[in-house]
Amino acid sequence: MILLSAGPAPGALAVPALSREIAAAGHRVEIILEPNTRHFVGPAAFSDHASLVDVPSEPPEAVIFAPVTAGTLASLARGLREAPAGARSLFVVPDLDPATAGHPAVRENLAMLREDGWRVVEGRDGGMAPVEEVVVALLGELGGPMSGLRLLVTTGGTHEPMDSVRYIGNRSSGKMGLAVAHEALRLGAEVTVLAANVEAEEPGAETHHVETVEELRDEVLKRAGQADALVMAAAVSDFAPASPVQEKIRRGEGGLNLELEPTADILKAVTQRYPDLFVVGFAATHGDPVADARDKLGSKGVNLVVGNDISRAGIGFGSDENEVYVVGAEGERFVPRASKRAVARVILERMLAEMREEKPR
Repeated sequence: MILLSAGPAPGALAVPALSREIAAAGHRVEIILEPNTRHFVGPAAFSDHASLVDVPSEPPEAVIFAPVTAGTLASLARGLREAPAGARSLFVVPDLDPATAGHPAVRENLAMLREDGWRVVEGRDGGMAPVEEVVVALLGELGGPMSGLRLLVTTGGTHEPMDSVRYIGNRSSGKMGLAVAHEALRLGAEVTVLAANVEAEEPGAETHHVETVEELRDEVLKRAGQADALVMAAAVSDFAPASPVQEKIRRGEGGLNLELEPTADILKAVTQRYPDLFVVGFAATHGDPVADARDKLGSKGVNLVVGNDISRAGIGFGSDENEVYVVGAEGERFVPRASKRAVARVILERMLAEMREEKPR
């Protein structure tokens, strides 16, 4: 059980989202609304996923004080207020104005809490940290089925320059790869994301941005040696202009002849260099994806391939949902249409099961 003690500060408005995320990760949540907190949020905001209590029903596994005022920080740091007994992990999430956050007394109180073993999750300029960062900090501390695993995830779509303003690319939004990173963090993994032309970042993951196939290949080969598994969700361009120019190509009276050449095969390169790395590939197909996924499984030397039919409305590039087949040596699993986070969870569960049973290749 996770106990969340909500304090009377503007950040209390985010507490229902915080408790809902914790509950979605599989934890039972109890909420204490401290005096005056109901000026910001009421019991109805928690009725569908958490229980409001005056005292915890049992010793909690973790206690989160969020948001925390300067007064509560002082009380906790100076021993004037104690956390409920039995908690393995203690967190404070301050919600302060910039001047208060930088005050020497407040910094001293935070330092004292850290010395006493508390986890302090601070936001920018003293305000409450984003919900995602608090959840990642909590779940990382508690551990999970992927605890201790280092996961490398690629996402987005590569761009291959034609000239200084144009490129050959694809319609990948990066949503599937970011969903994999999101769920892996909640399962306890340490996640690094290589994002190809994706502006969004997954809080809690280490993110590196790339543009071209060559940049992505270099980063994958550089970082795969420190990973336990790679999920190659990025849509990689198969071809690139053979002779890109440095300035803008001007419109002429005639057409433009563009010579293309194949790009690097990242999956094959990584499996050859790191034969013991567990690799999940993706196969985006027009039509039934199983045949293409099975072909890639054998030709690329990967452990699993996720195949999806991008021709169907609502589950292709840029969509919030997906429908896939997860194909492995022992057969395939159909994952019916669901949110990309739900699909990502199934992919990771299959990956974990295969990694536990994996025999040397």
